[in-house]
Amino acid sequence: MIHLGSPSQRATARVGQLLSALGPLLALACVVLFFTAADAFYGGNTFGTVHNLRTIAVSTSGVAVAALGATVVIIAGGIDLSVGTALALCATVLAVGLRAGWCPWLAIAACIGTGCLAGCLNGILISVLDVGPFIVTLGTMSIYYGLSKLVADETTVRPLPAQVPQWLPDLLQIEPEPGWLLVSRGVWLAVLLAIALVCVLRYTVFGRHVFALGSNEATARLCGIRVSWTKIAVYTLAGFFAGIAGLYNFGRLTQGDPTSGRGVELIVIAAVVIGGASLNGGRGSVLGTLAGALIIRAITSGCTQLGLPNSYQDIVLGAIIIAAVVVDQLRQRRLE
Repeated sequence: MIHLGSPSQRATARVGQLLSALGPLLALACVVLFFTAADAFYGGNTFGTVHNLRTIAVSTSGVAVAALGATVVIIAGGIDLSVGTALALCATVLAVGLRAGWCPWLAIAACIGTGCLAGCLNGILISVLDVGPFIVTLGTMSIYYGLSKLVADETTVRPLPAQVPQWLPDLLQIEPEPGWLLVSRGVWLAVLLAIALVCVLRYTVFGRHVFALGSNEATARLCGIRVSWTKIAVYTLAGFFAGIAGLYNFGRLTQGDPTSGRGVELIVIAAVVIGGASLNGGRGSVLGTLAGALIIRAITSGCTQLGLPNSYQDIVLGAIIIAAVVVDQLRQRRLE
């Protein structure tokens, strides 16, 4: 994004961007410190342990990967409500392939390919039909759920243990092996994907087009950006991340469950919004999304450690989402 005006105005804008990037990290630190202190006050002393922090990181990794794709979509000014059912469809395809005796790498390729196809279909429908992404992905959310049930024959698909590569469940192993990894392989995979996405958004023409599209679609079109193709590419990339998230989903359950993705889209979008992305498009960061996903899981873990019922967790999370959107709207008005 190019900032016009005097040097002091540009400097102020850069400071604002820095604070916007650091905000989610500071919020994450506050959440962790609060629950650590509260847990210690009530005599638990378990929230801040290495084991619990590893558990939070592992449980966050799958959602974080899906949220990386949603970050690109939201920066481009779109929304994807189908990500939850799409990743469940990918996991179901993987389970069906393994149970049928496919080579594990072929089944994994089918899983990721299914995600890419689902995302590509979203992009094509949004571009060709010229219908809002909220409506389109609301429809495909139901379509992918139905396809999952068809692929699974209306049941849960359970491959034999011998048919499942051992490294898939190991992706989400809380105590890493070997120990020098510090966290599980699934967490490191999510970090590597995040770094790759940062490079794509910051150092490629496609990344600049994504931000331009989200900032002002009409202006992007006048600047020669192929808006339709960019939208298709954005949603296909999001589908790729949904396919990877499907691997995490299967690794966690070691089965294909068509219902396992219901409601995940809300957590994914919440992670992106809490991470500082604007639902108006044009702004968002990978680091903020990772922090947002960790905030959600830290709140869930902290409330569990304190013995609070799930209803309180939902209330706290909802309040944080509303606060994040209000802050974004206030920021948008100030910029205008």
